[in-house]
Amino acid sequence: MQPEFKSAYSTISWNGATLRICPTGPHVGQKEAPILAAEVEPYFKGIGKGVRHVVLELSAVQFMSSMGLGFLINCRTAANNSGATPIVVGANKELKGLLGMMKIDKFFKFVDDDAGLKSLIAK
Repeated sequence: MQPEFKSAYSTISWNGATLRICPTGPHVGQKEAPILAAEVEPYFKGIGKGVRHVVLELSAVQFMSSMGLGFLINCRTAANNSGATPIVVGANKELKGLLGMMKIDKFFKFVDDDAGLKSLIAK
């Protein structure tokens, strides 16, 4: 498992304690969600119980379909199965509203930026 992976759809980094998944956006829909899932799958299989945080950086995402929401839920499930905290960074107002409307927001911790992430991880 490589410490960093880049594609047209995402940047994924792993530092031994935090897995950071950054979809490139602006959409995570029917086309992008299965590709993203395939890109993160080796990381979830390889990290085991060593991961403490799974960070989903959504600052580049403007729209998310139901398949994109499914991708988020799958990431949250994999994080929980590994004993990690799922964290969403940089979600815009509309995306936060969608997650709240679907009652998915309860499954994640939210921070606005990297400063908030550092503060949350330091706790």
